Amino acid sequence: MTLIDTHAHIYYEDYAENIDDIIQRAEDQGVEKIITVGVDLKSSEECIQLAERFNMVYATCGVHPHEADKAPKGFLYELEDLSAHPKLVAIGEMGLDYHYNFSEPKVQNRVYLEQLEMAKALALPAVVHCRESDKDVLKGIQESGNDSGVVHCFASDLEFAQSIIETGFHISFTGLITFVKELEEVVQEIPLEKMMVETDSPYLSPKPHRGKQNEPSRVIHVADKIAELRGLEREEVAQITTETALDLFSKLGDCIQSS
Repeated sequence: MTLIDTHAHIYYEDYAENIDDIIQRAEDQGVEKIITVGVDLKSSEECIQLAERFNMVYATCGVHPHEADKAPKGFLYELEDLSAHPKLVAIGEMGLDYHYNFSEPKVQNRVYLEQLEMAKALALPAVVHCRESDKDVLKGIQESGNDSGVVHCFASDLEFAQSIIETGFHISFTGLITFVKELEEVVQEIPLEKMMVETDSPYLSPKPHRGKQNEPSRVIHVADKIAELRGLEREEVAQITTETALDLFSKLGDCIQSS
């Protein structure tokens, strides 16, 4: 059995002292690959550095909505340069967050749409953050014509999930599904081949580790919850979500085949 943690932030300082142990624990739980996700230019570079250090780690580059108003004028050119790295598999984390509004919504939308368009032009999938912004996140995907990406840490309703899937995008689930009852219908109803698993480490640690710092090894609990809700074996969920991740993040597949 193999799993891919499709979204983690393991470049944080809290991980620095025991990053080798964290990687080993993930391998011990059957996690074959980890995608560590940038939220600004600095963290995107740190993701690439981790990907160069560990065979199983891959990177993304992007500007999170919280950081949108800090993005320098030439940020798209810098992201494009980073995207050429062989282990850089997606653009993001981009998106909209109307819960915190750390950046003005108008600025969030501009930076989001620019990254969606760039991801499409570069033929790389988009990793999208969505919090209390369903309508505008969907609008951005539709307006950009981008049909390759994922709404990560999915936390909305079935209607929104179905609308996202209609665009060609995928849905990714975190430990939220182990303790948020409202998400169970979404897990049960959307096609299994349109979903992936992630930890969003260090956040959203699943039961039975809720409240503790999350790490990629715990993605197995997300797969287990999907299996429970769908009446499947863990191995089937692992196989299908892994195949989906390899298909979506095509550079990840290329790297695996060539390694």
